[in-house]
Amino acid sequence: MAHTDPIADMLTRVRNSIMAEKKDVVIPLSTIKLDIAKILKEEGYISNFRVDKTKMPAQLFVELKYSSKKQNVIEGLKRISKPGRRVYTEADSIPKVLDGLGVAVISTSQGIVTGKECKKRNIGGEVLLYVW
Repeated sequence: MAHTDPIADMLTRVRNSIMAEKKDVVIPLSTIKLDIAKILKEEGYISNFRVDKTKMPAQLFVELKYSSKKQNVIEGLKRISKPGRRVYTEADSIPKVLDGLGVAVISTSQGIVTGKECKKRNIGGEVLLYVW
């Protein structure tokens, strides 16, 4: 089934799995979703992920990370730039999520990176989502 916003679909699947207290979530694979999963793993929001290309369509398995008392590490996910309204930022105005406690995921000319990495490289781009 074709989706008009595959990133929003990914975030919704993760949110639903968190609410249902699932250990993992299955997402249809795409390059951008794989890059987002890599960032989530590097920042410590998910335990791990793996790709299964044996099935059609290829799938991305994301293992959710829980702290004590079944509290998920991801408290919130918010899609910022949508198909109907694109949101761009310059290098000097990279958004801070919860005063630095969260992560902004930004699509740049050098790939999909975090807001901190954008400041380091002095580049701007399209703000995809916030995670906290």
